[in-house]
Amino acid sequence: MTFISYAQNFEDVRLWRALKQFEHGFYIDVGANDPSHDSVTRAFYDHGWRGVNVEPMQNYYDALCQQRPRDATVQCVASDQPGEMTFYGIPGTGLSTADPAVAQQRKDLGMDVRSLTVKARTLTSICEQYAADRPIHFLKIDVEGHEETVLRGMDFSRFRPWIIVIETPWQRDHTWEHLVTDAGYQSILFDGLNTWFLADEHLSLKPAFDIPPCNLDNFQLCQGHAFAHPLSPNELDTAQQLADALHRAEQAEAQLFALQNSRTVRAVQTLRNVLRRA
Repeated sequence: MTFISYAQNFEDVRLWRALKQFEHGFYIDVGANDPSHDSVTRAFYDHGWRGVNVEPMQNYYDALCQQRPRDATVQCVASDQPGEMTFYGIPGTGLSTADPAVAQQRKDLGMDVRSLTVKARTLTSICEQYAADRPIHFLKIDVEGHEETVLRGMDFSRFRPWIIVIETPWQRDHTWEHLVTDAGYQSILFDGLNTWFLADEHLSLKPAFDIPPCNLDNFQLCQGHAFAHPLSPNELDTAQQLADALHRAEQAEAQLFALQNSRTVRAVQTLRNVLRRA
């Protein structure tokens, strides 16, 4: 099965190279944004994985709930304290942030920045709820300047993601990096957009990151990917029709799954089995 890459900088290709031998793996995506566009986790979901999406924006939260029924999607901001906080939404982009300085910079650039009050949870509490009894194969963090606060809310002594990917465009000097390395992780790669860390106990995976993604990874870019050739208007129409049809099929599949697992259906099936044996 050809691997379809949705991530903006081949993050999913690198992760798949390291983790493809694990079936039904688990991820946590902090700042999940759109279920498909520039998604680091969509390809893994398509291959049977599941995980937790942390996303405060209502439209993306709704889309994740609809298109990722196996995932747990949490509508909140990951922070160092529970409660409520101000979040700066920039509709239709992946540039929303909880950092007021970053929000002001983007407002000065003419972006439509909207202040929202959202729920905040620590990453530790999210792990306690959804990952208490299972390995976390990778943790991806894309929070537009809010990285340190997210990391201060994570107990790495209790929860040990094998791989951590943190979006850090154009930057290599971070005041927060010691929070990861002091917790038993090694910085192994900067790909121009992200800084990558490996847990000390999983350094055997490091060779998977030694060379960039290449044709030997047997992957294709998803339709409409920024690195792919732009589509013509007719191709765009066809692609949108296919995407709409796929979305309807995914919704129908989710509804069927829910129906098959409902108490009523199970009770009817049990009754049929009893009648057959009678």
